Amino acid sequence: MQVRSGDTDIIYEVRGKGPDLVLLHPFPANHEVWSAVAEPLSSVYRVILPDLRGLGSSGPGEGIATMEKHANDVMRVCQDAGVERAVFAGNSIGGYILFEFWRRFRERVSALILVDTKASPDTEEARKTRLAAADDVLKRGTEPFINAQLPKLLGESTRRNRPDKVDQAKKLMMKSSAAGIAAVQRGMAERPDSTPTLRMIDVPTLLLVGEEDGVTPAAEMELIHRNVRGSEMRRIPQAGHYSPFERPEDVHRAMREFLRR
Repeated sequence: MQVRSGDTDIIYEVRGKGPDLVLLHPFPANHEVWSAVAEPLSSVYRVILPDLRGLGSSGPGEGIATMEKHANDVMRVCQDAGVERAVFAGNSIGGYILFEFWRRFRERVSALILVDTKASPDTEEARKTRLAAADDVLKRGTEPFINAQLPKLLGESTRRNRPDKVDQAKKLMMKSSAAGIAAVQRGMAERPDSTPTLRMIDVPTLLLVGEEDGVTPAAEMELIHRNVRGSEMRRIPQAGHYSPFERPEDVHRAMREFLRR
């Protein structure tokens, strides 16, 4: 499905019937990261899977892909799909977007699932690295960038034992354009500090973190856990930053238990 949002087209998929569940994928992949989790969930829920602005099949639009633009895109998808109120799950940048979505559209959120993400903004060093990477991907193309990202995003167990998963992850990432990756990188470099937002979250919240995630380690998720009242935290074994992709059975089980409650 396709919907116009501001200056670009957002592509999304809908699976199943039931209460609405919106899944936001990590950078620099697309909605297929969630496929093996979405499939069993779609037997009970109506699962909405957008490609984020600038990633997968969705266009980058003009300029920087800010968190505000992403949040508005998610809202447009909800309007187009007839979603009044839903559970929202976000992996990595998906979590950054959900903090912004909460600030703008909290009445739409019945519960949150935050996966391998963080509330804190980039350090100045991280920001400079992102901006340099954005420039570099436009000069050299997507493949060198993605080859450099794979060892950081996938856990050691996945890299060592599942070469098929590594190949599949690369194929997902290669569907994103250099222009889209650059726009999204620049948007993440400018994202605000969402730590003050955490104490305002008053819906049921589940936190999932891959035990081998070196991009947003457990300490970042612990900070969210301490500040979101009543939140639950689960660790996903043998998984890195892409835990829904690397260990879909474990992520599905944790989500299903949370959603039942």
